[in-house]
Amino acid sequence: MKPLFRLALFTGLLLGSAAAYAANDTPVGTWKTIDDTTGKPKSIVQITEQNGELQAKVLKVLQSDEGPHPLCRKCDGERKDKPVEGMTIMWGVTRDGDVWDGGKILDPHNGKTYKVKLSMLEGGQKLDVHGYIGFALLGRSQVWERQE
Repeated sequence: MKPLFRLALFTGLLLGSAAAYAANDTPVGTWKTIDDTTGKPKSIVQITEQNGELQAKVLKVLQSDEGPHPLCRKCDGERKDKPVEGMTIMWGVTRDGDVWDGGKILDPHNGKTYKVKLSMLEGGQKLDVHGYIGFALLGRSQVWERQE
């Protein structure tokens, strides 16, 4: 193997692994949400970033008491009786060191909005999503699984 080819191959591998690490160093991506009570998959959610803020949209509902295409019946305002699929359920989340917080998350099942804090787990393959009212010590968490 020629030295220049070897260097190009090594550089390509190094850059490729850096890109993979960077993708797992942030919540941006597609996630399978896991119900914190039943342990079963509930939906596929896509987290995107725009101008330093994260938001999440439901791509597909996997399990619902209302069937395959549930509506947000308990939501208020513009989300009331709208399809959960396609709905933005998290917004305004910004990075603060190793966590992302400062935003809100909607639980379409009960129509309530909570403060949210996100933490990466298992090298970015899982995401701890902690919704709370008041103090972060109280509330509930779900662990979402990366799908990319």
